Amino acid sequence: MDSEFDWLPESVDWQHALDEAKLLELPAALECYRLLANTRMDFARTVKLDRAVQKHLERVGGEAGGFTAVRLALVGSSTLTHLVAGIRVAGLRRGLLIEVYEGAYGTYRQELADAGSGLHKFAPTVVLLALDARHVVGMGSAAKALEAMRACWRIARQALSCAVIQQAVMPVFAPLLGNQEQRLAGSPALMVDEINVGLRAAADEDGACLLALDVFAREDGIRRWYEAGLWHRAKQEVHPAMSPMYGEQVARVVGALVGQSKKCLVLDLDNTLWGGVIGDDGLEGIELGQGSAAGEAYVEFQCYAKGLMERGVVLAVCSKNDEANALAAFEQHAEMVLRRGDIAYFVANWDDKATNLRRIARELNLGLDALVFVDDNPAERGLVRRELPMVAVPEMPDDPAEFVRVLAWAGYFEGVGVTAEDRERGAQYAANAKREVGRVASGASVESATDLVSYLVGLRMELVWRPFDATGRGRIVQLINKTNQFNLTTRRVGEVEIDRMMARADVLALQFRLKDLYGDNGMIGVVLCEAATAERLRAAGFADVGAEASDLYVDTWLMSCRVLGRQVEDAMMNVVVGQARARGARRIFGHYVPTAKNAMVREHYVRMGFELVETAVDGGVLWVMDVDGYRERATQIALKGSWPGCEHRTTPYFLA
Repeated sequence: MDSEFDWLPESVDWQHALDEAKLLELPAALECYRLLANTRMDFARTVKLDRAVQKHLERVGGEAGGFTAVRLALVGSSTLTHLVAGIRVAGLRRGLLIEVYEGAYGTYRQELADAGSGLHKFAPTVVLLALDARHVVGMGSAAKALEAMRACWRIARQALSCAVIQQAVMPVFAPLLGNQEQRLAGSPALMVDEINVGLRAAADEDGACLLALDVFAREDGIRRWYEAGLWHRAKQEVHPAMSPMYGEQVARVVGALVGQSKKCLVLDLDNTLWGGVIGDDGLEGIELGQGSAAGEAYVEFQCYAKGLMERGVVLAVCSKNDEANALAAFEQHAEMVLRRGDIAYFVANWDDKATNLRRIARELNLGLDALVFVDDNPAERGLVRRELPMVAVPEMPDDPAEFVRVLAWAGYFEGVGVTAEDRERGAQYAANAKREVGRVASGASVESATDLVSYLVGLRMELVWRPFDATGRGRIVQLINKTNQFNLTTRRVGEVEIDRMMARADVLALQFRLKDLYGDNGMIGVVLCEAATAERLRAAGFADVGAEASDLYVDTWLMSCRVLGRQVEDAMMNVVVGQARARGARRIFGHYVPTAKNAMVREHYVRMGFELVETAVDGGVLWVMDVDGYRERATQIALKGSWPGCEHRTTPYFLA
């Protein structure tokens, strides 16, 4: 089977499993199809699996079930049909149900410009602009090509309000001067390089995402990605054999855009972070650092894990070990790159790995589907895959020198940008662990209100709020698109929509940060409200309830699960009501949309004092609160915030 997917396990009886899945009802069938997609795939299997999924969806109406639905428009200048199956199957691998609109051959400009085109009627979530190298070079110069692409991005973002992915240009041209090609002005190979360099800067400036096809082609060898004969016969620039990997890369970017990237890397220890078994070999006997090829490889793997942490991935340890022995390496071994402070949650005991992974997810307030578990032992990997199929478990090679490549190319932690909060996340989770130690030491619990109040007072929390702004835009979009559990509607938006909201006077858009004794938790909450017009409520699936022009409709309310149990949602409610009063609102309407992951907030509006108004046919629930009847909720959090035109002030709510 194709080694391009060597981080995925082989399937013992792939065809039998596919045939069995076809006989199931849709929710169960889709889950079986997802498990099949998470095995090694070649082009033939990819097409087979995609056909089975599409037939199943057509038979029952195409409901997404527990999957995230995405509408992707694939438009470009060459033949793209052979890429569709790979995109859909790769999406399935990530819990995405991708509906693909394929633009007519070479008509991408017309479709983007024509408001009545099939593309506009499709209303895509994401547009992928795939332009072949000959078409781009034919535009005359790198500057002209870049401007033409940016014009397409602007139309897509403004007219379609969707995210944009631009395919980098495939380096298909043979050099004319050889090793010094950069000295030959007008060389097609040189122009491709210039365009790809310019694309990266332009994408950063315009907020587009890049599909780095040039990088993949050079990594794998251009002859694997491109065959001149196929181009001349069928205008297929990407070789069909590589279409599953093409789809994989597209799905990674799409998944990152809609918040489906993994959040936590869980690491085994013995023969994963170092060679040998520390309980048997002792601190001096493990293989780590200079002196051996394997020891250096383990250091390199730790460096890679540390780099992931520094860009926002949470690290945890899950090891069958004596805790004191395991900790000794982190605290005493001179060659260790990772230290105890880098690990947000550390589990070393003799329980099975599946049990400990459940514990890690619970303690970090993450879903199990946010975890990636790395273990050298195939038996442990097999156990976790069987018991916890939602946890990503890459196949790890025998040679530790290959660990970095396999984990990197598996693409679990694909991102579309890095915010300041991302860089601080590891420290924030480590601080959370200290808070938990403090809570346990104080005897505080939900059941023991007195102790809990004492603990919360000791945290000296401050909730800082302000309207949406350009500085926080990236983190706001990231929170909205990644938060699943404490999220009342799980509606996803892009930067274009956020910019439009920021420009509207009738919108109340608030961002919240939490600071405490242990440091700054970063931006942890977002509330987005609009005028509760009859039109807006109808769009949400509800009847006209006689809302007044000044009344507010809560479109989005979300909060990071890292700050659960600290009265933050109560303090946020106090701010929202205060701002509603300042705007003259008589009522606030709240919308809850049930999903597979947000059951924890089903009673949120009840707890905040709202009353039930209506349940829509899609299961959404509308709640209402009378602003005049609201009484500020008691918290142990100081509020510090401002709104343009209002005096900056600090309001304490130590009301216990």
